[in-house]
Amino acid sequence: MRFGVFDHLDDSGSPLQQHFEDRLKLVEAYDRAGFYGYHLAEHHNTPLGYAPSPSVFLAAVAQRTKKLKFGPMVYLLPLYHPLRLIDEICMLDQMSGGRFLYGVGRGISPVEVGFYGVNFDTGAEQFREAFEAIRIGLTEDELTYHGKFYDFDHVPIAMNPLQKPYPELWYGTSRPDSIPWAAERGAHIVTLRDTQAARAIIDLYKSEWEKRGRSQADLPLMGINRHIVVADSEPEARATARRGYRPWRRHMEHLWAKYDVPFPLAQSLPAEWDDLQDKGHAIAGTPAQVRDYVLNVTEAAGASYFVCDFAFGTITRDEAMRSVELFAREVMPAFA
Repeated sequence: MRFGVFDHLDDSGSPLQQHFEDRLKLVEAYDRAGFYGYHLAEHHNTPLGYAPSPSVFLAAVAQRTKKLKFGPMVYLLPLYHPLRLIDEICMLDQMSGGRFLYGVGRGISPVEVGFYGVNFDTGAEQFREAFEAIRIGLTEDELTYHGKFYDFDHVPIAMNPLQKPYPELWYGTSRPDSIPWAAERGAHIVTLRDTQAARAIIDLYKSEWEKRGRSQADLPLMGINRHIVVADSEPEARATARRGYRPWRRHMEHLWAKYDVPFPLAQSLPAEWDDLQDKGHAIAGTPAQVRDYVLNVTEAAGASYFVCDFAFGTITRDEAMRSVELFAREVMPAFA
């Protein structure tokens, strides 16, 4: 079992300069604690995401850490010009000594991609074209690609990533129909779905992997993401989680509500923390309670990678730091 961290970098109520510095201090703590990867969300024009240019924040992460791998979860590929993103990926991978995690996706919000003039209905097709063009640019000296959305003819590529053939590929998914694509490319996956749905996605991935004649021993990491608050007592953890979760949940739905678009996660993300935890989608408790929870949900989902969301809403840096310290000292060793 490996452990990672997912971060929306949503509005904490602190001044933005302090918000960034607080989160970088937390990232340093993730590095010291031995987490495998730090995964940063990309959202636009919303308090849900204050890293709308993930590469900018991740460049700071590269300099503030030594062993921690990191990357977007995910780059919204239809919003990028492939040549620009090829350069950014190469820079981050080289600057970090090969620690970059290349997370890709199309985006879940039609409102956000619409701000950029991207048609959500054709987003999947554009995503796959963008991925292929970028893949060529990361692995060859010239980029030639002719598609519906992108057209390149013998464009010289000056930089290369340190990892070969290209940085470790990650895919955030909630849809079973995307799994054959991910399995074909050997992508590590993370899902936010509930345990039963996560199990179906992971089992499907394993089946697709086996269909291609690949060894189960070579399976990529199969991840699930959960909100986590750890404290010395359950009442303390619950109080922190309840206070922090409410604004984060408002941030999640902010643009959907503003533009009167049905929010697709309304059922899986209830308005209050206690309901979220009762659904099995989060845990706030003592280290022993959190340890039992992680064991139960990873076994039930068949996951090999557990991704923690420690800092959300108005949870302070000190509160998140305490969660990280207790998790690293009293939860992670049980899974070594």
